[in-house]
Amino acid sequence: MTLTIATRESRLALWQAEHVRALLRERGASVELLGMTTRGDQILDRTLSKVGGKGLFVKELETALEEGRADLAVHSLKDVPMELPEGFALACVLEREDPRDAFVSVRHESLAALPQGAVVGTSSLRRVVLLRALRPDLRIEPLRGNLDTRLRKLDDGQYDAIVLAAAGLKRLGLESRIRAVFGTNDMLPAAGQGALGIEVRADRADVAALLAPLAHHATSLCVAAERAVSRAMGGSCSMPLAAHARLDGELLVLQAAWGDVDVPGPLLRASGAAAIADVEAAARLGGQVAKQLRDAGAR
Repeated sequence: MTLTIATRESRLALWQAEHVRALLRERGASVELLGMTTRGDQILDRTLSKVGGKGLFVKELETALEEGRADLAVHSLKDVPMELPEGFALACVLEREDPRDAFVSVRHESLAALPQGAVVGTSSLRRVVLLRALRPDLRIEPLRGNLDTRLRKLDDGQYDAIVLAAAGLKRLGLESRIRAVFGTNDMLPAAGQGALGIEVRADRADVAALLAPLAHHATSLCVAAERAVSRAMGGSCSMPLAAHARLDGELLVLQAAWGDVDVPGPLLRASGAAAIADVEAAARLGGQVAKQLRDAGAR
């Protein structure tokens, strides 16, 4: 049997699909790629939160799975909606790359070094509220496009700095573009950031069995907790929400933050920790932390 991977055609998406293909080939599988352009790739003049959210990056890939043109789809997990459509399943989560955000600039070495009123590019509402909390004097402007497009806009002088996921830069060999990496206390990552998720049709137990050895247990626990926070809070990219978990010995430590995009003010923060054995328990911890945020006034 030859497996077909549905993937977006950006350089980063293709790297991710090639990575999964190489892992499957090591286990003797025959694997092809099916490159596709999604609505999320086509709409670049508006923020995702205004045009339907990050699900725009996965819909065409799911259609290929549904029609049998592909057997699996590889996604950046932070682009995967919290609730998958009926008939689809997240078969496995791979070991996570660096989950942190990166500060990228041509002329400035850090966020603190930016002059007052400097223009910083991001279209993530999470990054908007976190940046405002750190530097309320900055001008934060929308930035869409794939990784290379964003870097080109920075190099063309449209922004003084931009904020990107460190994982994508590292995967594409662009680590030298990173001027500084934000600590998670300053810029708490998005749920699932840095992790790859593989989606299949729910009735494809044969494909799920082939993928099972690729799953990374610790990453799966962490992202289950993070995604549960987001799911409990409404689960869309139109929400300025951060959630990040890490294993500390036996404990899963989960932090979350929420900010109001329309009414700048202090961030609401919540956290929890528990000894976690499986993804169901991790999800329960996520639900508890989300409740803390809601009780504090997040919506």
